[in-house]
Amino acid sequence: MTPPPEILHTTENAVSRITLNRPEAMNALTPPQRDHLITLLEAASADPEIRAVVVTGTGKGFCAGADLRGAPPAGRPVVGDISRTIRRGAQRLVAAVLDCEKPVIAAVNGTAAGIGAHLALACDLVVAAESARFIEVFVRRGLVPDGGGAYLLPRLIGPHRAKELMFFGDALGAADAERLGLVNRVVPDGELAKTASDWAERLASGPTRALALTKQLVNASLDSDRATAFAAEATAQELNMTTRDANEGVASFVERRHPEFEGR
Repeated sequence: MTPPPEILHTTENAVSRITLNRPEAMNALTPPQRDHLITLLEAASADPEIRAVVVTGTGKGFCAGADLRGAPPAGRPVVGDISRTIRRGAQRLVAAVLDCEKPVIAAVNGTAAGIGAHLALACDLVVAAESARFIEVFVRRGLVPDGGGAYLLPRLIGPHRAKELMFFGDALGAADAERLGLVNRVVPDGELAKTASDWAERLASGPTRALALTKQLVNASLDSDRATAFAAEATAQELNMTTRDANEGVASFVERRHPEFEGR
């Protein structure tokens, strides 16, 4: 299948850079774009030569959500059709980010609305330009949040703040998003690409398997009791000690030198 031209993809310095490229539509996602984005994330997860991922957009929008212009008119869908569409679409996209075995950075260059906001918030790190905005736009359309929004937001900022954003659908500026804990760092618009690239390349030079296991532990801890989390931690540490990077990390400490991780 030919990839849609509205998604740009390059790999450099072990970093997979994915750019949504429909600026005229604020990078609203069509189903083919969404599916290609999932494919790229899954490929990055499986490729040992890729050690970090950056997702960003062109123009004034990071992603304005799902492109509804091709959606069927309102009517009486067969029971199960809508839930199946959500599971196979928006939820599968967010899961691809959460399950990616490489650290994923969102470089939010502009408006992130609906599933676009959830795409960004599912990433491991979020760097936002000063002009970025986050909008839980669903209520404005009379819709229930999808794409994992009701799962992600309460875990990031608590239920009361999550409800405020979802009930009112007001735009949240980058500075306020950082204050609430939705964003790691806010930078001037002109510094966004460089900051995201610097972070990604730093991650790409790190112990890739240890980062993958760390990501899994943190994500799972939000749904685990202490005993389960402690058991998972011990297992992850044992698995990680079989990697080259763990051996290199210990050796470099003993030899008092900077480690040279291979991502293996």
